[in-house]
Amino acid sequence: MLNGHGRQDLLEPVELLTSELVTNAYRHTRGPASLRLTALADGRLRVGVWDSHPRIPAPFGDPPWDRVPAAPVDAERGRGLHLVQEYADWWGGFRIGDGLLERGAGKLLWFEVGGRPIQDAAGRGTTLLES
Repeated sequence: MLNGHGRQDLLEPVELLTSELVTNAYRHTRGPASLRLTALADGRLRVGVWDSHPRIPAPFGDPPWDRVPAAPVDAERGRGLHLVQEYADWWGGFRIGDGLLERGAGKLLWFEVGGRPIQDAAGRGTTLLES
């Protein structure tokens, strides 16, 4: 999708960070998950991953967001959320529940990276992919 929209400059960080969030959703939840990429009018690209577990991990919760230490060099896990801190421009997360979405409870974690704008004819950000 990014190549098709002329956004090759964002491919590596988006691929890496999206992989980390989707992997965490798969490993730590038992329910469905959803991925959405949205190009914002000011040139940022937002990636959101929804899953059915309500816990918001660091660094997506309340400030300070730099609570994820680097993993030990010999560790086989624990680098994913630290990578979000290092490569994303902005990130966040919030719980979803009480019937706010048709999908039910859970959380949405998101990150944004910069780049040149992709706009629709009206000058708004466009959704690149939703699954």
